[in-house]
Amino acid sequence: MELLPVTLSSAAAAAILNIWLMLRVGAVRQAEKISVGDEDNENLIRRMRAQANFVENAPFVLILLAVIELSGRGEPWLAWVAGLFIVGRIAHAFGMDGGSMQVGRMIGTLVSMLTLLGLAVVAALIAGGVM
Repeated sequence: MELLPVTLSSAAAAAILNIWLMLRVGAVRQAEKISVGDEDNENLIRRMRAQANFVENAPFVLILLAVIELSGRGEPWLAWVAGLFIVGRIAHAFGMDGGSMQVGRMIGTLVSMLTLLGLAVVAALIAGGVM
């Protein structure tokens, strides 16, 4: 059985990143004393959306990483793409807080979209026998 080191390390990084995003939501909840819902608190909504956006995107990236790695056509670039995705998601999370880090949201979104598109094209090329 194939070990899939890129996929395994990416999944581990994604899990840790999701925990960090959860803790960031919890910190605002605790500071603002909001147990359930968001009470229209902008800071909480921003943090919740940062986590939700990550959860919406990460599974597609992880699946594409796995199938490309299983195909044997991901060396050596696949690990770099996976790492870039994680860094982009961290930038997005900080950017969602607004303020001086707001540019991180745009950078993270762009990195995520390009990662998804690039991996999808590669997967389609592999499936089509072109790559």
